[in-house]
Amino acid sequence: MELADKAVGFLLSAISLSIFSYYTFWVIILPFVEKDHFVHEYFPPQEYAILLPVFSGVALLSFLCVFVGFVMIKSNKKKKSA
Repeated sequence: MELADKAVGFLLSAISLSIFSYYTFWVIILPFVEKDHFVHEYFPPQEYAILLPVFSGVALLSFLCVFVGFVMIKSNKKKKSA
């Protein structure tokens, strides 16, 4: 079991590092590269560099609020029945 946990941890770390590197290159380095360079083919337009994290943050915050709301409603029902 310990080996499986280490493998999952390594996999999650590798995925996180690759996403961070891709986003960092996209946002910080790519604006200084000429527009006709082939590397631009591997990245979406710059507008998405702001829209994607904002949308992800709003979705995560919404999910957390709904989750906390469901837990509070469930907890309130248990208190009333006890």
